[in-house]
Amino acid sequence: MAATLAALLLLATSLLACPPARADEAFITSQPAETLSVVDLDTLKVVATLPVPGKPAGIAVSPDGRRAFVTSPDGKALSIVDTAARSVIRRVEVGGGPLGVAVHPSGNPAYVADWYKARIVAVDAGTGALAGEVAVGNSPSGLAVTPDGTLLVSADRDSDEISLVDTRSLTRLASIPVGSRPFGVTIDAEGRRAYTANVGSNDVTVIDLAARRVVGTVKVGQRPYAVALAGGRAFVTDQYDSTVSVFDLATLGKVETIPVGDYPEGIAASRDGALVYVACWESNTLGVIDAKTLRLVAEVPVADGPRAFGAFIRRTPPD
Repeated sequence: MAATLAALLLLATSLLACPPARADEAFITSQPAETLSVVDLDTLKVVATLPVPGKPAGIAVSPDGRRAFVTSPDGKALSIVDTAARSVIRRVEVGGGPLGVAVHPSGNPAYVADWYKARIVAVDAGTGALAGEVAVGNSPSGLAVTPDGTLLVSADRDSDEISLVDTRSLTRLASIPVGSRPFGVTIDAEGRRAYTANVGSNDVTVIDLAARRVVGTVKVGQRPYAVALAGGRAFVTDQYDSTVSVFDLATLGKVETIPVGDYPEGIAASRDGALVYVACWESNTLGVIDAKTLRLVAEVPVADGPRAFGAFIRRTPPD
């Protein structure tokens, strides 16, 4: 009896010391609805809806999960969101046409792509102050930062190239020609390769960042929008085909084409790579793909016109 009681006490102590992990969340921008929907990824239910004026499109959640950054192209602004409080704590006027957004791995600054002025603006995540800018190619769209925080990559849609920017000096180091009309850009976990979704040429360009050269091109569906990486594979949203194309990262060979909702746009993987989430503009859904079986396994209704352009998964911090 004493041994049993001791075992129960030990179990209770271990549970208190190691509380169960909290569910990750998806922060989904809906442009026509002018809202930000928060989806609990365990229950697959919308748990909060925040109004964000100015037709919100781009989204980036900080690595620590405490802040989300939302661009409003029509409002010419960046909204900074306290993810736990579910509230917009600061709205920063950046001018031009803010679209893509990314956050430094340290959580500061945030980088905003200005579609109209061919520049990237750095914004202090704490104060909202504009911390600098750098000229890039025409119509910068998607942004991504290497895991070590040293390099910012911009997909310059109307220049058919990407820009490589030194984050410390905010200096454009190089430009690399890619496919036609690159829009979304994703960097792998090692910071070695970048992948651009080229809406004009219906393909994905693979770039070796250290060598600053293209190492492959993969044909996908019509009007590819963005790329997610999971389990050694790339998942690409094909807007006009209402599919997600999947290819192998090692061989660049095609693996599968997955039917999803209408007009898929933003896409991101879960932290363990087991699931891939896709925002479908015309279906008004967040689709869930099993990354192993390559099948759509669930759909979550969200507000009208979800884009979720960027890193929209919140890895929830411990209490």
